[in-house]
Amino acid sequence: MSDQFVIFTDMDGTLLDHHSYSHEAAQKMLSFLKKNSIPVIPNTSKTYDEMQELTDQLGIEGPFIVENGAAIHIPHGFFKKKPANTQWVGKNWVRNFTSKKSYWLSLLNKIENDFAGQFTHFSKMTLAEICDATGLEPEQAKRAANRLYGEPVLWLGNEEQKKKFINCVQQLGAKTLIGGRFIHISGETDKGAALNWFVGELQRQYPDINWVSIALGDGQNDAAMLDAADIAVRIKSPVNDYPQLQRTENVFDSQLEGPEGWTECLQQILNLTLKEPENG
Repeated sequence: MSDQFVIFTDMDGTLLDHHSYSHEAAQKMLSFLKKNSIPVIPNTSKTYDEMQELTDQLGIEGPFIVENGAAIHIPHGFFKKKPANTQWVGKNWVRNFTSKKSYWLSLLNKIENDFAGQFTHFSKMTLAEICDATGLEPEQAKRAANRLYGEPVLWLGNEEQKKKFINCVQQLGAKTLIGGRFIHISGETDKGAALNWFVGELQRQYPDINWVSIALGDGQNDAAMLDAADIAVRIKSPVNDYPQLQRTENVFDSQLEGPEGWTECLQQILNLTLKEPENG
């Protein structure tokens, strides 16, 4: 049985530079992986609309995981057979792992009066307000707001009120992911569960290959993905500490940030030299 790598990667701060959102430092590595048929699966908090644009820019043509593990989009033809428990949507097979956004919006409406003035959320914010809160340009903000499975809550209250709010929505069955300014409300799923499902599907469709998963991420919301993979890569961040993991084995820490660190660690793991040969 031959080994085959499959790579799962966070986007912002990992494959994309934290400040400039450039992926230029990872371009040579991406080209190498594509040439050698090593799948690169984005595993991100971003929406389907955002990923449509990004995968075009990055030249990634395969599957991608959206909204922190809420769903996997698999282009037709990636697998020989229909992936298990998927639906045909547009040009992709889609595997959903949680309830649609409307469910979580109704939950937020129920508790709105209990936390009056302490929060707002994307569906109630204007495009200008979303731009102001996220730093995104209007077109980018529109794509970020078009969420299908969860809802970002912009917290306006204090820390004590925030704890009460999180406790309340969790008791009502929601899962919360705490970002910088936003609390993401969605179902009981994460990037790790989506990774496990996808590797399982690879193994089912290609039983003669031993799939070895590598996951790369820079934030705490990547921890489940990093813990689930065979090899974890923690990317150095200019704003956060390395994510805290439950595991201690097969963990690589990049010394460089963002896409530079992404390339640095994959070079180590794959034992590659991508630099041009020096003259002389």
